[in-house]
Amino acid sequence: MGDDPRGGPLSAAGPSSALVALPVILPLFAAGLKLGIGVRLQRTQRVISTVVLATVLAVALVLLVDADAHGPQVMYAGGWKPPVGIVLVADRLSALMLVISSSVTLCVLLYSVGQGMADQEEGTPMSVFHPAYLVLVSGVSDTFLAGDLFNLYVGFEIMLTASYVLLTLGGTVTRIRAGATYAIVSLLSSVLFLAAVAVVYAATGTVTMAMLAGRFDRLPDGVALMAQISLLTVFCTKAAVFPLAAWLPDSYPTAPAPVTAVFAGLLTKVGIYAMLRTQTLLFPGDRLGGVLMVLALLSLVVGILGAVAQTDLKRLLSFTLISHIGYMVFGIALATRAGFAGSVFYVVHHITVQTTLFLVVGLVERRGVTTDLRRLGGIAKLSPALGLVFFVPAMNLAGVPPLPGFLGKFGLVRAGVVHGGALTYVLIAAGVATSLLTLYALAKAWNLGFWRAAPPQLYVVGVVLDTVETDEEPAGGPSGTAAAEAGSGATGAVDVDVLEGRAETASFGGRAITTGQPPAAMLLPTAVLVAGGLAFTVLAGPLSSLTERIAGELTARTPYVTAVTGR
Repeated sequence: MGDDPRGGPLSAAGPSSALVALPVILPLFAAGLKLGIGVRLQRTQRVISTVVLATVLAVALVLLVDADAHGPQVMYAGGWKPPVGIVLVADRLSALMLVISSSVTLCVLLYSVGQGMADQEEGTPMSVFHPAYLVLVSGVSDTFLAGDLFNLYVGFEIMLTASYVLLTLGGTVTRIRAGATYAIVSLLSSVLFLAAVAVVYAATGTVTMAMLAGRFDRLPDGVALMAQISLLTVFCTKAAVFPLAAWLPDSYPTAPAPVTAVFAGLLTKVGIYAMLRTQTLLFPGDRLGGVLMVLALLSLVVGILGAVAQTDLKRLLSFTLISHIGYMVFGIALATRAGFAGSVFYVVHHITVQTTLFLVVGLVERRGVTTDLRRLGGIAKLSPALGLVFFVPAMNLAGVPPLPGFLGKFGLVRAGVVHGGALTYVLIAAGVATSLLTLYALAKAWNLGFWRAAPPQLYVVGVVLDTVETDEEPAGGPSGTAAAEAGSGATGAVDVDVLEGRAETASFGGRAITTGQPPAAMLLPTAVLVAGGLAFTVLAGPLSSLTERIAGELTARTPYVTAVTGR
């Protein structure tokens, strides 16, 4: 028993221990129910998904409040305690990640429901999307709550299975190719993860992280270092840390907008979360701090240079994602309380803003048939609401004061200055330069896609363009001709140049669909996320205080260990 409501647990289980498993169980149960329903009762399926994710969000909020007030909330599966049983733990960090992930996945679900209704895709694509999406949410929740390394591995595998289904939704050539690349990279990292878990178990006799916290200190340095490097390699791959990020720019942009948004905004942060958890609980100190700083530096520089060179909006944002992962790794590399707090703050901000931007790109794709900035223009005039929901999160990502992006970067820079060291100051300079180059890249995207006059014969409203299933078929071939004829029958002639620049990923089924104004059912969830990103400015004080308490709990280790082991 502890008597500090903020410093540690009051009991080994906690008042909300019975709720800890619900974010994992509820989406899985709903996914099974929806698979049983099949393609029938589409409205019922939408209601089930929405209610389940809203319930998960409510549970996550309760867990966060109780974890902050009473310490980590622990659930022992089947009543079996470690090292025999599976333990799920909701401390401040995992509960905060659950709240943010649940909020984002709920908004993305509502966006996808609106897109499915607007595109009139009520058959196979949506009946597959909803169960796979719920399984993905369950896997994300499991990784955040996992109290042992093997359950963390299981959470990653659940995400991998659902991710491949979502990436290849619609069965187009580009999606299958991108999904295969993603699956191969993920499987290789999973094999390394499983091998690392086996090494840890052989060396320590357990995979429960609370018990490993003390046992790694007694291992030979070589064994502990090998385990640390193996786990970091896995998590850096999941988080898309350079040079293990080559798979991301070609994998994420091909999926439907809701899938790309949740992948870019959330899944890479699962890897960052795993790094935070293991680097503080299992490998405290800065033994590999220099290596992590170099990786952070490379991610910042290479990622933003790649973004500046892009002319496609999706790929531009994909490279900024790689770049800004560097900020989070920087905070972890510092291995200080201020560094961890800054990293957690930036993770929360980046999940929200990156998800928002990819949802906006989906709306841009519907309005302009393409995300190629050379073919876009005039969107701010044609759709002011769409221009607004892009501009605000873009400035947020670039770190324009006083938006949360600036506050997160400022916290990391301040932590770096306190830490000191030549490499740290190089990273600080790289971080500032990356922020300025992010502003340049997004300003370029704004000027080309939104501010300049619309190119002639680009916007043809109400046209459904069939996708091309082979790379060899020219845009003006049979599929392109059929699409043009269909478009001319509905809204007037469609220029071949439009077809050459079309997107193949706008809808769940792999069709490019143009609309005049963004459908309200898609724009509203996007606007909610924009407002959420701005709310972090108003709530910066309480959020910073919470991240400081999270960092204190991470560096202390004792609250987590005591809650799980009881000693």
